[in-house]
Amino acid sequence: MWLILSRTMLVVVLAWAGWIYNPVSGRPVVGLLLGLACAFVFVLVEIRLRQVSAHSMVGALVGGVTGLTGAYLVWGVIAGLDLPGEHFIHAVVIVFLIYIGVVIGTRRGEWFEPARVIAAFKDASRLHQYKVLDTSVIIDGRIADICETGFLDGTLVVPQFVLRELQQVADSSDSMKRNRGRRGLDVLQRVQKMTNVQVQIVETDFPEVKEVDLKLIELAKRLTGKIVTNDFNLNKVAQLRGVAVLNINELANALKPVVLPGEVLRVFVLKEGKEPGQGIAYLDDGTMVVVDQGKRAIGRTIEVTVTSVLQTTAGKMIFCRWPEASGAQVNGEGRRDARDRRDPRDGRDYRGEKRRESDRRETAERTPAVEAPRAEGAGSSGTAGNGSSGREGARNGAPARE
Repeated sequence: MWLILSRTMLVVVLAWAGWIYNPVSGRPVVGLLLGLACAFVFVLVEIRLRQVSAHSMVGALVGGVTGLTGAYLVWGVIAGLDLPGEHFIHAVVIVFLIYIGVVIGTRRGEWFEPARVIAAFKDASRLHQYKVLDTSVIIDGRIADICETGFLDGTLVVPQFVLRELQQVADSSDSMKRNRGRRGLDVLQRVQKMTNVQVQIVETDFPEVKEVDLKLIELAKRLTGKIVTNDFNLNKVAQLRGVAVLNINELANALKPVVLPGEVLRVFVLKEGKEPGQGIAYLDDGTMVVVDQGKRAIGRTIEVTVTSVLQTTAGKMIFCRWPEASGAQVNGEGRRDARDRRDPRDGRDYRGEKRRESDRRETAERTPAVEAPRAEGAGSSGTAGNGSSGREGARNGAPARE
């Protein structure tokens, strides 16, 4: 409402001034049109300036005044010279120095930010201690704990485009993203309330750059500061662009307890690994433990022996072996050999069948030779003799009857 009223008053005043003062003699209508044209130009400039940050406007104002002062001093030096086109040269000097002052003041507007001005009088070294916060590190929340301990000094810079991204995440339709965004805003508010930490929200933006990560790199370059993040890709890209990075994950990995080969750990195998037979477990601090032949122990807590430790920029990995897996593997091979000796058609041990069949044949051959003397000693009856001769004849293939 006030903006519309101000614009209306501007148009009315300039139109009245053009009509009354009549810059073109004898033509008040032309003066009225010139006043309206000036009002239109001023409104357009005001709309354009709404997109410019406050420190850029201050820089342009300071640069313009400096250029005007420089033009006055330069003209004082050359005023005594007899130059052709003296008024034209004076106009060129004034316009040039004012233009250069405005352009440089706009591009270096961050020099006039209150935090930097105060730091310049308080401690000149703090100008090079800007820490630009990434969206991921704000959502992560560990930055607040680090600030409370006092290990992070300097000024924490939160760009306006990072706040917009946080707000978009907090307004997401996905409940998980919405909770993460709100957590980031709470963490930022918590850091702002700390007395030993200076937080500065800057409006510097780079419209020609679309990605937030590249905007962070450009802002860190302009402020001669460092980027605080836990994004692995941003870490690599920033290092390639010559920007210093403070990675929270690298700090956490450096503070993890040292594990040496040969130590015994007690872990809970959670899932299957990428390689055949591997099991994956995690320590309390989130370190991944790869257990060789640990697939059979999924869902169990076992004792493993550390074989090697791999340290990378993404984290630490511990490789272990499960001693009980070797014994179980040997027993499994013994059972597998026993299964291989069985007949694949019916699952029975065919060599045992043949051995038992040969034993029955030998027993059948020995039995008549043993029973024959018993029959002869029992008596000389014809029945026994016939029985004996009958068995002998049957064994020799002759008829039983004579």
